[in-house]
Amino acid sequence: MKQVAIIGAGATGLAAAWDLAKAGYAVTIYEAADRVGGLAGGFRDEGWAWSLEKFYHHWFQSDTAILRLMEELGVRDQVIFPRPKTSLWSHGKPYLFDNPRSMLFFPHLPLIPKLRFGLVGLYLRLSKNWRALERYTADQWLQRTMGRRAYCDIWRPMLIGKFGALYDQVTMAWFWARIHTRTVRLGTYIGGFQAFLDTFAQKLCARGVQIALKAPIQAVQQDADGIHVTASGATARYDALISTTSPQATLKLIPQLETADPEYARKLRALRHMGAAVVIFALRHQLLTDGTYWLNLPASSPDKAQSEFPFVALCEHTNFVSRAHYNGDHLVYCGEYVQPDHAYLHMPEDELADLFMRTLKTFNARFTPAWIRKRWVFRTPYAQPIPFVNHSQNIPPLQTPLKGVYMANMSQVYPWDRGTNYAVMIGRDVAALVQRAL
Repeated sequence: MKQVAIIGAGATGLAAAWDLAKAGYAVTIYEAADRVGGLAGGFRDEGWAWSLEKFYHHWFQSDTAILRLMEELGVRDQVIFPRPKTSLWSHGKPYLFDNPRSMLFFPHLPLIPKLRFGLVGLYLRLSKNWRALERYTADQWLQRTMGRRAYCDIWRPMLIGKFGALYDQVTMAWFWARIHTRTVRLGTYIGGFQAFLDTFAQKLCARGVQIALKAPIQAVQQDADGIHVTASGATARYDALISTTSPQATLKLIPQLETADPEYARKLRALRHMGAAVVIFALRHQLLTDGTYWLNLPASSPDKAQSEFPFVALCEHTNFVSRAHYNGDHLVYCGEYVQPDHAYLHMPEDELADLFMRTLKTFNARFTPAWIRKRWVFRTPYAQPIPFVNHSQNIPPLQTPLKGVYMANMSQVYPWDRGTNYAVMIGRDVAALVQRAL
């Protein structure tokens, strides 16, 4: 049997392993953490029946790659699609902003800008020609098409919130992808994402896949005999290897890429990304009493310190799924995207949690710190790729210059945005490449 190693037990690595195992290959997955899941992984507090994602996650009804995989796994019936409320914070209060009617009745935008806003949105939903859009920044294209008023009131603050000072350099193709396929119904797995990932791992093990947890890679060496992977002090030989870690981490793990093709290595280093900082609060009372699940907060300045809010998204998870699954807790995410060297990723947890907590009273005047039963802080330097103009020319191929060595990560799913659906898609794509090569 041909031997294949996979670095990373996130959705990409698990999906690749599934197809390779079905095709008869012997697969070993190396994961540095103590459980599978990657950025989609979760945790469970005492008394909870369901797990909770460390970084807020949901699926869309249009996420065909993940739903098709679930059909194969026999767990499609475990996915539910509630209809939560998505709102926009404007002029000191939340406004429902997730369907044409709510947008039409949004009071803080005049009729003409509102109509242009709606027509541009309709065009992006219907058009499939994203390549024609990637020559422009979202900042340029949206101002020209929908007008400065609608853009500056609605989309510019959200772009700033996502990309900070680089908001005006992001390609319009990325923005198109966010509008083109998304649905108002959002999906989750009964038991939480971690329940799905654990079930997936069990089904892989039943097919003979070896999953090595708490096994960070120490060295990768490719030679005429194959690929040699060292982890936990032991070295094993493989016919192929797939790295699903970030581009920079892959380059660090496999320094031979630098000598094999300096141009490929340059492309890896040039890929930019944002980090994420999330504070989750378990509250004794409901924060967003209008039932909003996802509240978009405007970023008034690319300088996070000058913005009105210290984070860009407020998600009350238990306005999406019942708090009965979480022992009665009201669970609130406060999430922010930052540059990988931002202070949010390094400051003490208590300091970050206190900074975010002080904002909660804005959304419910009754809130006091006594509402907080418990809090958790999760951070990662690699959470959101930054796609610049003509980004398709900057993406390195899945096949690296080293024979038998492949790379697949969320920086390569462009024009689509990061998420488990596209992680599964690219995992299956790279598995097909490996099968053809072997």
